[in-house]
Amino acid sequence: MAKIKSKIWRIRSRIWRILVFILSTAITIMLMVIIYQWIFSRKAGFVEYPQFGIEIPTNYSIHGIDVSKYQSTINWQLVKSMQVNNIHISFAFIKATEGLGNEDAMFDRNWTKIKTAGITRGAYHYFLPGKSGRAQAENFINSVTLKPGDLPPVLDIEEANGVPAEKIRERAKEWLETVRSYYGTPPIVYTNVDFYERYLRDDFDGYFLWVAHYLQPVQPRIYRPWSFWQHNERGRVNGIYTTVDFDVFNGDSVSFRKLLLE
Repeated sequence: MAKIKSKIWRIRSRIWRILVFILSTAITIMLMVIIYQWIFSRKAGFVEYPQFGIEIPTNYSIHGIDVSKYQSTINWQLVKSMQVNNIHISFAFIKATEGLGNEDAMFDRNWTKIKTAGITRGAYHYFLPGKSGRAQAENFINSVTLKPGDLPPVLDIEEANGVPAEKIRERAKEWLETVRSYYGTPPIVYTNVDFYERYLRDDFDGYFLWVAHYLQPVQPRIYRPWSFWQHNERGRVNGIYTTVDFDVFNGDSVSFRKLLLE
């Protein structure tokens, strides 16, 4: 009997040590994440630039950026207050999700802080063409709550990964139709000029287009109308420690407001 009790005690002791180790490891990781975010928040709070660091297309009145976890912790109040030659950041697209079960690590913070700063916000999903379009749409829907004044949801589709063009279009349409049905508004399609003309073309001409085309002085070279243009990936903005993508809206303030959710 004594041997059995001793064995049970050793097992319980071993389990207890394992639980203590797991708990202490989890606490250590949480503290490291908090400290990391605090350090980068402090850095972002002191990051200021004399200029945006790139050539800005001046024949547009509404300028914006797009961000993800790669910009780390952002001071959105500094982003909002920066102004150079009457140009300031009016909107930002924020990465929300990717694929089937991934949510961007900085999405929740960015989504809340940008609203507080008073910058028009939009959320985008990074599309994986090898996965179900409907399932990816559900991932986005589960993560993103859109409110009046927000931009329409965005499908970021820019890589084929060996998937046939027909299957890419089929799955992209699944995402767009599922998201449109849920939010009650047509989504925006983001891609680059080459990908759009090679894989999407006519089947997606009815959607708002946010197109990437760098090193163009006036506008992207694409055959169809577009709503947003990502014109540079090396911009600098106060409150952001890294470089950032810059965008413009193709229209005036009236047409911009019409695009927002009611």
